[in-house]
Amino acid sequence: MTAQLRQAADRDRFAADTERFRRELLAHCYRLVGSAHDAEDLVQDTYLRAWRAYPSFEGRASFRTWLYTIATNVCLTTLRQRRIRILPSGLDGPASGPEHGSNPVAPGEVSWLEPFPDEWIASDADDPAAVVVARESLRLALIASVQHLPARQRAILLLRDVLAFSAVETADILGTTTAAVKSGLQRARARLRELEPEPAGLLEPGDPRSRALLDGYIAAFESADAHLLEQVLRADATLEATPFRDWQAGLANCVRMLDSQVLNAPGKWRLAATTANGQPAALLYRRDPEGTLRAGGVVVLSPTASGVSRVVAFHDPTLVALFGCADRLPD
Repeated sequence: MTAQLRQAADRDRFAADTERFRRELLAHCYRLVGSAHDAEDLVQDTYLRAWRAYPSFEGRASFRTWLYTIATNVCLTTLRQRRIRILPSGLDGPASGPEHGSNPVAPGEVSWLEPFPDEWIASDADDPAAVVVARESLRLALIASVQHLPARQRAILLLRDVLAFSAVETADILGTTTAAVKSGLQRARARLRELEPEPAGLLEPGDPRSRALLDGYIAAFESADAHLLEQVLRADATLEATPFRDWQAGLANCVRMLDSQVLNAPGKWRLAATTANGQPAALLYRRDPEGTLRAGGVVVLSPTASGVSRVVAFHDPTLVALFGCADRLPD
């Protein structure tokens, strides 16, 4: 066998051993760094490093554990060099009124959290419960809270409580002791309770009630109907959008701000239903002065049995491509 054929055979074996873990590694890197764009780059880096180390892989751990070791440490190295990613609600309390709804943060001042496409979540037809668990561990409120943990505590929490690695396995992945893992996990759990992530009670994206709320939100935007928004949002709803510092709390403030500053006239917006972070979502397209519908970003809803409790809009046109969609729509 020639060297070229041997290398091709090695690549085939490497792909057979590792490719089935790519989607779950994407989710893991996203949970750690809070950016879908960064997660793609970090997983690519993980596979490049794994390929270089593949000839020396001795099988003392499973391929899955080996890949998680590389990915986790790649992420931790990145986190040492970057600020945490947050949402507007992580900066300050809600605005005093809807008139303060447009207050953009200066470019480079803040690193914003990004949504995660549900299509990237590993699907397991034999274990649909595992898919539900994966979605729950990607809820936007949880990801936002996790970002406030120190990087190694963040990694310990995710490896232990989300991925169910043992304390010994987690210590091996992080190159530390089981005592340090147990202590770090205790502190991370306590801090997460203080941060109060969004409580349980969110509807699954496939729930008919969830889809009805998303359809109502889309219809309200496309028809510029503030009254329809009142039927979709809960009385205690919150509304935030990157890259704006101010955010709204309470149905009246949310609706007034959207009506006065966002909805404009019917036909200004086109929304395409999707799912992100295990929640109903929509891709945003806005009509420009020439009449072209151009990508504007992604909005993620938190649906409950009594209405939408939280709306987070990410005004970043580049996010639309992550969902496999074009940057403009035909009229």
